[in-house]
Amino acid sequence: MTCVTERISFGLRRVLFIIAAGMILIPVFGIGAQTPEEEKRALEDELKKLEAQITQYEQDVTKTKKEKQTLQSRIQALKGEIQKLDLQISQGNLMIRDLGVQIKDTEKSVSTTEQQIGRYRERLAVIMRRLQGENQKSLIEILLGENELSDFFSNFVALERLNVQNQKLLASIKDLRGYLEEQKVSLADEKEDLEKVVSVQLLQKQRNVAAQKEQQTVLKQTEGKEQTYQQLLATSRQKAAEIRARIFELIGVPNAPTFGEAAELAKYVETVTNIRAAFLLAVLTQESNIGKNVGQCYLKNPDTGAGTIAYNGKTVSKVMHPSRDAPHFLRITKELGRDPFGTAVSCPIPTVGGYGGAMGPGQFIPSTWVLIESKLKAVTGGNVDPWSIKDSFMATGIFLRDLGGVTNEWSAAMKYFSGSSWSKYEEFYGNSVMALANRYQQDIEIISQ
Repeated sequence: MTCVTERISFGLRRVLFIIAAGMILIPVFGIGAQTPEEEKRALEDELKKLEAQITQYEQDVTKTKKEKQTLQSRIQALKGEIQKLDLQISQGNLMIRDLGVQIKDTEKSVSTTEQQIGRYRERLAVIMRRLQGENQKSLIEILLGENELSDFFSNFVALERLNVQNQKLLASIKDLRGYLEEQKVSLADEKEDLEKVVSVQLLQKQRNVAAQKEQQTVLKQTEGKEQTYQQLLATSRQKAAEIRARIFELIGVPNAPTFGEAAELAKYVETVTNIRAAFLLAVLTQESNIGKNVGQCYLKNPDTGAGTIAYNGKTVSKVMHPSRDAPHFLRITKELGRDPFGTAVSCPIPTVGGYGGAMGPGQFIPSTWVLIESKLKAVTGGNVDPWSIKDSFMATGIFLRDLGGVTNEWSAAMKYFSGSSWSKYEEFYGNSVMALANRYQQDIEIISQ
């Protein structure tokens, strides 16, 4: 166990060294006269190192958690063994006390039997003396001392019979004394054996208590080690988030990017979300032609959801769901300093039914946007805007990832379009997205060369 403690102490010293080294390794943004592209490449290299560190720290945390669980299980098992031994020791002590009482009772019985034997011996002595006296009488004494000769013989026979009975009783009492003596020895032996068992149990309990204390000491050290790794992991994740946010700032993309600009941004989103760049571009193309068509309607009445068509002013109902989306939309536009009644959103599609109100290149309805808003802020490091190309790219990547798009792109595309269920008539969307993704994949490979 001392070796375990030494290993943990060495591990903690190593961790403290890593913390100090990590503080030196993390760059200060903006040092040196780097171009934005050079800074971006340097940050991407540093991000790769940080992500490798994060992976290692996650493995260390997992390992120490398993060690902690093993120690906790062992401590719990020792606790159970100690409780069991306590019960066995208590039971043994009760049995020892009971045997002690039995031994005392047996000793009393032996003493009583000894007294009975003494009394019967005295009675036998009296009888024997009388018999001896009768035997020593002369014929003259017998004839003169008894009224009849038959009385003498009757008395003599009675004494003989009494003598025989007393001898039998004495023998029986002696047998009882022998049995009681044997019982006393047997009980004493049993008590001695039980005392030995209890002594062994007490020794085992002491060992278990000592082992439990040692395990608890190691557990505290392991918990401290885990906490250190957790702190390292949190620090590394924070630094990685800061670097990602800075890289995101350095990617300059206009409102309606070229394909090359969009591909560059999509590839960066892929490094964060694991959503394939070509698949992300395909979804955004299907939704808004990558930011070129973000909606043709304005909300005018948040209480009813009614609005107007942007290019002709015609009144349209169901521009936005009044209870589900309008309150969120008003809050989002207020925070961004946008005019809620002059910001374009998608129009309702008469042939499909339902409401419009989708925002920006990713075409998020407000109630969906708020679900991923905090996740997006964690990546970008600041306020987010659904009408921003960069924010909408990252938001779409995060949402597709949450919908399972890393492993099943077609299903994620359908969920993006229709929610958790859809009819076969809506499957055109997923099929169209996958066809676009295949084409974009070829294009990305070509421009990457």
